[in-house]
Amino acid sequence: MKTLVIAEKPSVGRDIARVLNCTKKQNGCIEGNRYVVTWGLGHLVTLAAPENYDKKYKVWKMEDIPIMPNKFEIEVIKQTAKQYGVVKQLIHRKDIENIVIATDAGREGELVARWILEKAKNQKPCKRLWISSVTDKAIKEGFSKLKSAKEYENLYYAAVARAEADWLVGLNATRALTCKYNAQLSCGRVQTPTLSMIAKRENEIKNFKPETYYGITVQSNGIVFTWRDEKSGSYRSFSKERMEEILNKIKEDSINIIKVDKKDKKSYAPLLYDLTELQREANKRFGYSAKETLNILQRLYENHKVLTYPRTDSRYITTDIVETLEERIRACAIGPYKKMAGNLLKSRPIEGKKAFVNNSKVSDHHAIIPTEQYPEFIHMTNEEKKLYDLVVKRFLAVLYPPCEYVETVLIGVICGEKFYAKGNVIIKNGWKEVYHSIEDDEIEEPKGLKEQKLPLVEEGQTLKEVKVKLSEGQTKPPAKFNEATLLSAMENPIKYMECKDQQMAKTLGETGGLGTVATRADIIDKLFSSFFIEKKGEEISVTSKGKQLLDLVPEDLKKPELTAKWEMNFSQIAKGQLKSSIFMNEIRTYTLNIIEQIKFAEGIFRHDNLTNKICPQCGKRLLKVNGKNSKMLVCQDRNCGYRETISRITNARCPVCHKKMEMVGNKDEGLFVCVCGHKERLSKFQERRKKEGAGVSKKDVKRYLNKQKDEPINNAFADALKRMK
Repeated sequence: MKTLVIAEKPSVGRDIARVLNCTKKQNGCIEGNRYVVTWGLGHLVTLAAPENYDKKYKVWKMEDIPIMPNKFEIEVIKQTAKQYGVVKQLIHRKDIENIVIATDAGREGELVARWILEKAKNQKPCKRLWISSVTDKAIKEGFSKLKSAKEYENLYYAAVARAEADWLVGLNATRALTCKYNAQLSCGRVQTPTLSMIAKRENEIKNFKPETYYGITVQSNGIVFTWRDEKSGSYRSFSKERMEEILNKIKEDSINIIKVDKKDKKSYAPLLYDLTELQREANKRFGYSAKETLNILQRLYENHKVLTYPRTDSRYITTDIVETLEERIRACAIGPYKKMAGNLLKSRPIEGKKAFVNNSKVSDHHAIIPTEQYPEFIHMTNEEKKLYDLVVKRFLAVLYPPCEYVETVLIGVICGEKFYAKGNVIIKNGWKEVYHSIEDDEIEEPKGLKEQKLPLVEEGQTLKEVKVKLSEGQTKPPAKFNEATLLSAMENPIKYMECKDQQMAKTLGETGGLGTVATRADIIDKLFSSFFIEKKGEEISVTSKGKQLLDLVPEDLKKPELTAKWEMNFSQIAKGQLKSSIFMNEIRTYTLNIIEQIKFAEGIFRHDNLTNKICPQCGKRLLKVNGKNSKMLVCQDRNCGYRETISRITNARCPVCHKKMEMVGNKDEGLFVCVCGHKERLSKFQERRKKEGAGVSKKDVKRYLNKQKDEPINNAFADALKRMK
């Protein structure tokens, strides 16, 4: 008899199959003597569409809303039906004795496997593989510690409740808005509050009134002292009269040093990465979108196996990982990391510090760290190397000792007014050894006093030749969101909550805010593809369509509080403290209220981006919209769905200013246009690139390098040596 193992994706399935000595490749599975390994392609089964309950729901009509099935049905996803058929056949194979659920360890991973088993009407006993990386060692250890699938049933119930609640509220509200206003409008408990946050930030900027502030600096002996208000501790004042009064008061030519305060201080490395923090960092440094970062990390996890599971919301590791730290350091002790990793290996044994080892702060998965697998940089893309570099440096940094420095604060007095200067002298670099350049240095400068190099000054000393200066500046409005800052706001949306319920705020903080680490990138992408938001450079703005949607959607759906309330319930369901049926009854009542609000609301939706171009499919006028990286014409009729790309941002760089150029027109007769004014026909661009030697693809390079592995080097020299006596 054999055991069937169900993985979430083919790449993970192949890894598990190799470890379990399964070598016989078949259609959709790999078989061995004891195990048969198969996989999903993500979800193979999902909640049934409305038309599965009644054919009339295929056409969207207001009179048919709300759609509320008494019992939810699940259906096979058409695009992956073939693979579902393979898995179902294996589940019912007579020589399969039991099943191991090996999908991703988390709420959604549990749902992927359980829905497949439910749809296939499985009756066989199940166990659960719970691992956070797909290295051979992790898989072997996981199979030696298989758990009963019953231990994870409540997690499955929480996942089902989440899916059904989002279906009821999101689907019904979207249909109601679309039917009422005859426009492609959609809403949901995560995407709509996210859109609302962007709009609120724009309103803050629009309504912002700058204020002028003033400061006084005194320069002497190469030191810049800054005046400080002793009552508030602020280094600036909004009263010009007061500052001018102080300026007239300190017309002396010397400053008396009344205190030289020296303190030994330590700074510790930043915490390990979770997905959101890494997405923020990658956007800030490399301009990668949240979705791009997740895709790159997924490849590093699945294909290269050099990083642990990326969809994590924890920045800590558990105590059982500590014993593997040395092996992980050895794995990444190559290339640019050889020296810094070597320093750690010399100071064995390697211990986990309380700063980043905390079982209570890890739920499903620990922080993103390197695995025990040696990286092969030759097979990595440039993007993969960049993200691997970020993770490895952060991993090594937390293992290094703290940075030790002496902080010196000078306090000088002129006519009773105090002035401050600060400087640091590093004694031991500690974790900063890992970061060689200023660009990599991740300590944020404290606001207020700027650090400077201080000469040797003693208490009681008087410094002559004083230069006094009055400075002024204006307060600045908050910056518009980019993807990095939007991810931060989604992770911590408490600022945008209208109610001051501390329990809700605490829940939002504990559950990771709006969406999950795994879904935030998709939510942002959906807002772009629905044309509710658009990009202007790196900044994100709400479109006219997005603004109108926020005016039309029920107030409750715009608030982060809704997610906070739901997550509190999901957490209780997962812990067995709440029955999912009780929660779903509340959701049904809530859905009815939302639909009533939409049906009887007074509002109008206007297309203010209509063009004079006619849709070739239905004859209606087309709308001009800005996508995430392109400009398009789309049909105003939601049932038509016609789209036409006018231009798109490419990776081609301008030869004048080196910025990314925009491609206007079709692929054959396209025109590259740059913001600096440079224009270039596609044919001319290709000629220029060919002359510059850019005609070699990454595949060509990879093929060439692999060929060098097989061929001996210096053939002629080797042959000549053979002939020598």
